[in-house]
Amino acid sequence: MNTLSRRGFLAASAAAFAAARFPRAVMAQGAAPLGLSAETRTLDVNGRAATVFGLAGPSGQGLILDPGQRFRVDLTNNLDVGTIIHWHGQIPPNVQDGVPDMPMPLLQPGETRSYDFTPLAGTFWMHSHVPIQEIRLLAAPLIVRSPEDTEADRQEVTLFLHDFAFKAPEEVLAEIRSGQRGGDGAGNGAQPMQGMSMGSGMMQGMDQGAMGNLPMGGMMGMGGMAMDLNDYDWDAYLANDRTLSDPDVVQVERGGRIRLRVINAAAATVFWIDTGSAAARLVATDGHAVQPLSGTRFGLAMGQRLDLEIDLPNEAGAWPILALREGARERTGLILATAGAEIQRLDGMAETEAPAFDADLAQESRLVALNPLPDRPLDRGQILMLGGSMQPYVWTINGAVWGQHRPVTARSGERVILSFHNMSMMGHPMHLHGHKFQVVGLNGRAVSGAIRDTVHVPPMTMVDVGLDAGEAARWMLHCHHMPHLEAGMMTEFAVSA
Repeated sequence: MNTLSRRGFLAASAAAFAAARFPRAVMAQGAAPLGLSAETRTLDVNGRAATVFGLAGPSGQGLILDPGQRFRVDLTNNLDVGTIIHWHGQIPPNVQDGVPDMPMPLLQPGETRSYDFTPLAGTFWMHSHVPIQEIRLLAAPLIVRSPEDTEADRQEVTLFLHDFAFKAPEEVLAEIRSGQRGGDGAGNGAQPMQGMSMGSGMMQGMDQGAMGNLPMGGMMGMGGMAMDLNDYDWDAYLANDRTLSDPDVVQVERGGRIRLRVINAAAATVFWIDTGSAAARLVATDGHAVQPLSGTRFGLAMGQRLDLEIDLPNEAGAWPILALREGARERTGLILATAGAEIQRLDGMAETEAPAFDADLAQESRLVALNPLPDRPLDRGQILMLGGSMQPYVWTINGAVWGQHRPVTARSGERVILSFHNMSMMGHPMHLHGHKFQVVGLNGRAVSGAIRDTVHVPPMTMVDVGLDAGEAARWMLHCHHMPHLEAGMMTEFAVSA
């Protein structure tokens, strides 16, 4: 490998979805549809075999598309149960969005369904929209490369994160609902909220009905009530399907530039990405460019993505890129290493617990979109109260669970502000299908924030997002914490013509 020029090295590695032994995807060529299949596979998790689900493309888990290539995919269900796949962050026609019976039914065993739309470029992913299937790892990266990606002198690496349980997903959800934490009980799961206060902005638009749906202690918890950070202790935390006992080692070049595409595909775990001695720049969130932000630690909630640029030293070495579970000691990750470098074993438990992610919205407040929404008058504002509790384990939007919900409405083409008010003691990554949006307000303060499709709303905070309502259809709007979704935290964004 060291006989290649840097350009030759990067060209040789460009098709690698993640280097070393993590399954690779290929960049599909030509007009023929890509084949993608939902199927079972076996992983080695800390020396123990585990049967999970997966999405196999032409050469491994996931898909990578060339610049300008259409998303033309024939999806086949090789599982023994019905499934449906959502193209997270993409904006397909509603009929191709991948939500059960909205409008298409589940794809039955042995059935194939075709998809064809123009994709957004960036770091995306795809997953089952059946919570118990996502918990069984029915998910994979979806990378759509831009012309800049093909021209840049850099190596692309994907870091795909999961939480994992040996138990059946149904048993995991039953334990969570009953208050059992699962696993070995590691991680304290709660941290005090420091300096949180109920400002006047928090009260705007809150009617008596919404007040009545607050969890017990919701109004008095701001003085130091503990946040619930993790409601389940998983058996393992995976980076590219591996743990730190046998991590993915990605071969890199001395002095090379890395584009690290981080995808949080976990069911219920928020991670910090720690690049250690390799200084990084955050350059995109959820596939959309932001003004570069330098640092060595960045967080992302379930469903979110980060693109980091890393310039490696011009020397031999190994650089661990770690994913730290918030509020706990568990960690996973991969290792960037030059050829022949000594690689030291890393423990899956850190010496200290990682902090809560963005409880004060400090990271979100520093993000600025490179391509913000165009200025235009506001047509409609909607308040969404996020509530719920650990016991009973019920999570609501505007006081209602899915099936009892009242749709959030808009007309196609309207400029809309959605205001998320989290009155619970857990954070909620809120994901809207069929749209991208811009973060425009944090705790009542106007910002020109990141373009996203999934925004993390910490406990007792307000986050406002602006968007232009798209295709007239029923679009899912839900928390991407899978147990929360399964327990009711989902509504619909109903766009009329």
